[in-house]
Amino acid sequence: MLKRAKSDPINTIWLFLGSLIVNTGISFIWPLTTIYIHNYLHESLTIAGVVLFLNSIFTMLGNALGGYLFDKWFPYQTILLGVSIATFSTLMLIFFHGWPAYVVWLLTLGIGNGIIVTGLNSTATLIKSKAPSYIFNILYFTQNLGLVFGSLMVGFILPFGIVYIFILAFMMFLFFNIVVLVKYRHLNQRPKDTNHMKISEENVTSNPHLKIIASLLFCVLAAWIAYEQWNSNISSYMLSLHMSVTLYSFLWTLNAILIVTLQPILTYFDSWLTDHINGRLYFGFTLFALAFLLLIGATHYARFLLAMALLTTGEVFAFPAVSTFINNFASEENKGKYQGIIQVVVSAGRALGPLIGALVIDFSSFLTLFIFCTGIVLISGIIFFFTNELSKRKKFRD
Repeated sequence: MLKRAKSDPINTIWLFLGSLIVNTGISFIWPLTTIYIHNYLHESLTIAGVVLFLNSIFTMLGNALGGYLFDKWFPYQTILLGVSIATFSTLMLIFFHGWPAYVVWLLTLGIGNGIIVTGLNSTATLIKSKAPSYIFNILYFTQNLGLVFGSLMVGFILPFGIVYIFILAFMMFLFFNIVVLVKYRHLNQRPKDTNHMKISEENVTSNPHLKIIASLLFCVLAAWIAYEQWNSNISSYMLSLHMSVTLYSFLWTLNAILIVTLQPILTYFDSWLTDHINGRLYFGFTLFALAFLLLIGATHYARFLLAMALLTTGEVFAFPAVSTFINNFASEENKGKYQGIIQVVVSAGRALGPLIGALVIDFSSFLTLFIFCTGIVLISGIIFFFTNELSKRKKFRD
């Protein structure tokens, strides 16, 4: 075990800490975007929505750039570039947070954060002392823990002034910049596994596996489009039912509690879940669909609580497993590319979700939205199921 650990280009503690720091830092910024633009800068909610959409687009660009540079350039320099962009952007936000300077630095922050997220996930594929599934599970845990920490701290600090939020975000990214400079220096010494590389290259260039990857990514896109309704349109629906903002906020408290509770349990059974990764994905996305099925005709708060519980459980099962599943088809030279593609799809779902949801509501109703969300997750999950199972049977026959 000690001999295998030496092959790791970075200690996993610093990888997980990096994920925690970055997600805490970014959670100081993005949850406040709509409130800040509308209430502080006195722009319309439509303008705020456009800015959020652009931020997702720029994050997608960062995701794609991060994956490309991680593979074709140097992993260490790639992550250092991303965190340097994010650090500089948050520094500028301290001094220039009026209109439209705020938007400019928010978009550059999106690029930097996109590079970092892809870089950290790609770094996870280089760890040889632990199973990739274990690393992705812990990364997912630290990501959500960071979001919980950041969101809680914002509530206490915002009354003192928005500039203190930007200062805290800058300090978090500056701290991570120092960590990268000191602890990530050996990241370029990526280990080589020629046997695994040969198998993976064969998988990646065969059409059946590309179809599996595409069908799973379509499932991820559908899930995130649906997921984003909870961040945007479902709050309006609950308010229309005369439920308070406090009750809506508690749903996210429940989300955080379930993630922090369930993720370590799943990590404990990581070996078994990895052996049954297909079932893990099927189960997770099925729960996702059922969560929105419960919302159809929902008028009582208990239905929303149960729906959030199902959604979160499905999230914990499915989302970390996606990176593990797709990593199995990536060669050593393309691991950054595939992790970048996953993050691009996630960012695309975040960008399209609120827009698609608003359009469905405007042209129809919330009932139609919930039916739509149930349908796209269920249909995409069925497509992935049959694509994956047919490919497995074909491989078995061959």
